[in-house]
Amino acid sequence: MHNDSSTLPSLIAGPMLRHVSPTEFTLWLVTSEHCHPELLLYRVQNGQYHRLTLPEQNSEILAHQVIKIGQHAYIHLLQINTRSVFLDPEAHYAYDIMLPNSNGLISIAKSHSTLRYEQQAYFHFRVPGVLKNVMHGSCRKPHHPEQDALAQLDRLIEVGINQPEDAPDVVFFTGDQIYADDVSGPMLFAIHQVIALLGLWDESFPDTDIDSAYEKLSQSTLYYQRESILPDTQPNEDVLDNIFSGKRKPLFTSVHAQNHLMSLAEILGMYLLTWSDTLWQLIDLSPPELSENSLKRYLHEQDAIEGFIETLPNVRRALAHIPNYYIFDDHDVTDDWNLTRAWEEGIYGHGFSRRIIANALIGYWLCQGMGNQPMRTQSLLNKTVAHFSDSTIIEHTQLGEKLLNWSCWDYQLATSPPVRVLDTRTQRWRSETSKHKPSGLMDWESLVEFQQSLVGEDDVIVVSAAPIYGVKFIETIQRFFTWIGKALTVDAENWMAHKGTANVILNIFKHERTPPRFIILSGDVHYSFVYDVRLRFQKNSPQILQFTCSGLKNAFPTALIEKLDKINQWCYSSKSPLNIFTKRRDMKIIARVPEGFKGKELINIPALGWLALDPNKTASNDATTCSIVTNHGKKITFKAD
Repeated sequence: MHNDSSTLPSLIAGPMLRHVSPTEFTLWLVTSEHCHPELLLYRVQNGQYHRLTLPEQNSEILAHQVIKIGQHAYIHLLQINTRSVFLDPEAHYAYDIMLPNSNGLISIAKSHSTLRYEQQAYFHFRVPGVLKNVMHGSCRKPHHPEQDALAQLDRLIEVGINQPEDAPDVVFFTGDQIYADDVSGPMLFAIHQVIALLGLWDESFPDTDIDSAYEKLSQSTLYYQRESILPDTQPNEDVLDNIFSGKRKPLFTSVHAQNHLMSLAEILGMYLLTWSDTLWQLIDLSPPELSENSLKRYLHEQDAIEGFIETLPNVRRALAHIPNYYIFDDHDVTDDWNLTRAWEEGIYGHGFSRRIIANALIGYWLCQGMGNQPMRTQSLLNKTVAHFSDSTIIEHTQLGEKLLNWSCWDYQLATSPPVRVLDTRTQRWRSETSKHKPSGLMDWESLVEFQQSLVGEDDVIVVSAAPIYGVKFIETIQRFFTWIGKALTVDAENWMAHKGTANVILNIFKHERTPPRFIILSGDVHYSFVYDVRLRFQKNSPQILQFTCSGLKNAFPTALIEKLDKINQWCYSSKSPLNIFTKRRDMKIIARVPEGFKGKELINIPALGWLALDPNKTASNDATTCSIVTNHGKKITFKAD
């Protein structure tokens, strides 16, 4: 294991370009030393860089927050948040960051030339205004055997330098950016090396005799064996068993929780290894001492991890040049997160399991959430900073409670069309008839707030982790298992699973005061499809387009999804009489057909979603082109009838 911190590079991860608007600019990065990075902004005109005058750092205009997460690890959030520095969406900009070293200040753009494009001296970007090319994706599991489709974003940005009409404007990540509950042996081994290398803060676990999470969890005897120490509480041990045991779910994806991340240090290590290639250069993946079966599994997973590492430089470069936004789904925390009231009672009623969930949520906040819209979440950021000292986390449990009780994970962007990003995980509408039935993805209050935010808009992009209009036959299977009390067995994570939530969300689309044109971007399901939706019995039906793209590095079992696709087409085509028995009976749903895949509606290839909008054709299907770019670079367009 490499533990020599003296060889650590100053820049560990990032820079990542986060929330950008005409009056806001946000960067996220991680360094190995405490420092005050200097931000430089340029306006680019005719190939020339004109530096913009910025105020002094830590003023009300240019803010810098730094959080020490370990002896040699500092998360930085740099923000411009005032109207005195206006960024024109029609203009072209660039930025650079100056970091201190022994010779003074050094430019990241010059010292890390592989992070920028060859034709450019700095990190170029545009402010999202009128959206024309919106990218999105979800479900990026490092040890999945397929290549990472997110690396294609780098290629598209590079092509867009010379073809600006195709340049991506923004990228939305719709959930499962990490898999905290499904971790390979090589990734876990690398995480523990990162913890040691950076000195990430250790912790003890409540309701256990574990005084040092690192000492306990880094033991190789616990690799692929974490069920033995995960919490088990009464009277909900059946629920916990479904969550943590890695029990195979034969109809859908399995949950392999044998290496479930537990400590905050493990979560943060996972993010650093997921966003950046830097620390991988200091990692030794030679397997630790393992049993024969575990060693065989480790070596198999190692091949996939090494493939994941190969394309990380492309991913890192892309995320430095395009505004990127995030929302969690379940695997960012754990499978079945808040799925039922029984699940919540079992998990949150035990100090140890509650800490595991809180740690994942803290990790999401520090590495994803706090860059989405910093002005909206400034109060939480201030509270978070107060819990990190020079040597430890102060009142770890209290920090976790603040994150668990936070209720503003959703957000919106004032682009054209405007964007509404939904929190479908923490504002649940719990079942009143049975604690084992799925909770609604949003409760009544949050749905009402969502509807009110839409009033007066002509167009809107809605980002939902799970598709609002799912594949009906799959939802029927989930409904059957819910009826027999086995909702957790089939991950009944769909908008129609809860009567109240289903009725309200569908009525929102029918309401005369809500926008006449909706675009829904979603992921979660590990396959891609596109639906056009219209009301059956209404003259002025809203235009509803749902574009589901999943996963970036994950896929559904091929043989199974092909059968489900065929059965769904047989049973629930737009003219099928079976539709009258569904909650969507008043809506006509027509699938767009993927080019080159005759007879199919569902595409089961890791891919990045590409929504192309034509502002001049907002009143027709021609206004939107939905394509996926596969992990091998092939573009597949879904054609409307």
